[in-house]
Parts: sequence; structure tokens; C-alpha cells
Amino acid sequence: MKITSDIKPISYLKANAAALLDQINNTHRPVVITQNGEPKAVLQDPQSYADMRNAQDGKTRTQAEVFKNLASRLQRR
Repeated sequence: MKITSDIKPISYLKANAAALLDQINNTHRPVVITQNGEPKAVLQDPQSYADMRNAQDGKTRTQAEVFKNLASRLQRR
């Protein structure tokens, strides 16, 4: 997390919503929104959110499965 670009006050969100959404979707880094200096919300791109939820729900693959899939893809080249 980059303090200067990943933590923004709510006033910045109100004035720059489109630019902030572009930043989130391009960097895939969440942005913390503050109100009165306190963190109040986190904005996150949809794919990162889905990945986080899948991990929480145990919908992940083992290291062996990942390497097997990669090896299979490389052999097809």
C-alpha cells in the first residue's frame, strides 16, 4: 500500500470518483477512504474482491494443481 495514493479522504472521493475508480481498476490495489482522519471504507476492484472471497470460501487450488496446470499449458505451446 502506498500511503500517498492508497489512502484518501472522503472529500477526494467526492471530487474525483471517476479517477479513483480508474486507479483502483488499473493498479488492483485497494484504496482506504477516511472520514475525519479515521478509516471508514475500502474500495477494491471487482476481480480482487472476487479472488478474496474465493480464498475465504476455500475455493483455492493447491500449489501442485497450479504447477500441473502450468506444465500442461507449456507443453501445448
